[in-house]
Amino acid sequence: MIDLKDLTIQKAHESLKNGEYTVTDLVNAYLEVIKEKNKDINAYLEVYSDVLDQAKVAEEMFKNGTATLMTGIPIALKDNILFDGHIASASSKILGNYKATYDADIIKQLKSVGTVFLGRVNMDEFAMGSSTETSAYGNTKNPVNPLYVPGGSSGGVVASVAMNGALVALGSDTGGSIRQPASFTGLVGLKPTYGNVSRSGIISMASSLDQVGPIGKNVSDVEILYEAINAYDKNDSTSIPKEKRVKDKSFRKILGVPKSFLAGDGIDKEVLENFEQSCEKLKKEGYKIVDVSLPLIKYSLAVYYIIQPAEVSSNLARYDGIRYGLSLESDKLYDVYAKTRGVGFGKEVRRRLLLGTYILSHGYYDAYYNKAVKVRDAISLELRNIFKDVDAIITPTSPFPPFKFGEKSKDPVSMYLSDLFTVPANIAGIPAISLPSGITKDGLPLGFHIMAPELREDILFLIGKDFEKLV
Repeated sequence: MIDLKDLTIQKAHESLKNGEYTVTDLVNAYLEVIKEKNKDINAYLEVYSDVLDQAKVAEEMFKNGTATLMTGIPIALKDNILFDGHIASASSKILGNYKATYDADIIKQLKSVGTVFLGRVNMDEFAMGSSTETSAYGNTKNPVNPLYVPGGSSGGVVASVAMNGALVALGSDTGGSIRQPASFTGLVGLKPTYGNVSRSGIISMASSLDQVGPIGKNVSDVEILYEAINAYDKNDSTSIPKEKRVKDKSFRKILGVPKSFLAGDGIDKEVLENFEQSCEKLKKEGYKIVDVSLPLIKYSLAVYYIIQPAEVSSNLARYDGIRYGLSLESDKLYDVYAKTRGVGFGKEVRRRLLLGTYILSHGYYDAYYNKAVKVRDAISLELRNIFKDVDAIITPTSPFPPFKFGEKSKDPVSMYLSDLFTVPANIAGIPAISLPSGITKDGLPLGFHIMAPELREDILFLIGKDFEKLV
């Protein structure tokens, strides 16, 4: 019997290498859990039919001595990552039966080392949401407590790992969609530096903000998966060449807290108490924690909800019922567009499309979009300057603990506040991580959020490993 609950990538690799069990045994153990739990949790939309064939390929790599740490490791894929010959629907009706015609670059990298892809998992439709309640294929429940949401948009991703239905998983993060759900399920979630992981073959939501990243139960697993997908890709114009990546590895153990930002309304009392306790633990571990002034950071959420819908409007224009995906026939071309998009897109997607189109319309482009881009640049500069004095900036991951289904879905503004602490990292393109930091009195997970300078994921891993020992 394989102990999936406490299994790590390193432990699994050693066991596979020593012949304690085979990749097929390991994969079957996860498939059993999926069979038992998924009907209630609804993390997986599909378990791939070729999973055991993939396992055989990995077994051959162990036999011929070419296996790496990620060989034979079973992972789950968010439903917006292209895997050649398999459906990738972005959890939307408009792409319900769309089969990928090529592999995302990160899939190519993981295929080359024999990683096993278990299946595609649920998400908010086109990654628009913070609770996985906007999926066209039903809600995903939080394995910690099924009455509560798992967060979003990578809700199925975190649920697959939290229910022991995958060892690690890949999600995408546009404004917090890896880190917030990781916080809600007691997991570790990383948003890498923009350009450090290829976006080629990822269904776009907001191209200047989207970033793929790993989710796991501990920092080491997240680091191993990140290193496996962290590569330059000539097919992604935003990909950072290796020679331009940071060589400086200095680390002073100085952390900044934007106290004025944490003094705002809408932050749960238990969240703040847990954050203060986490800071005290780090101080005892030799970290210096200082107050930092970030007067512009409070505008990050407003900037995000102008730039993101604008880019959504542009990116989703391709789903017109003509080229691919759902197409509803009509005698008039305009009716094909209107019917296809009206039926194919859910309510939240339509809301953001309308908002984005309005923002980009004549007369409003300068008033909203251009101004938001200027503020974005100012926020990025403010953060860069602060990192001259501190190694990282720390906050809670979410202003509130996991919430119940329906609690915020009727109030979009309240839902959007989920991204309060996570959005600045996407705005500035810097790396950030969420770490489990404890639980509420009701037993709900809480998260500790760390942002580091551009290309300094190593800082996040160093602090993360120290923090893990303290919790």
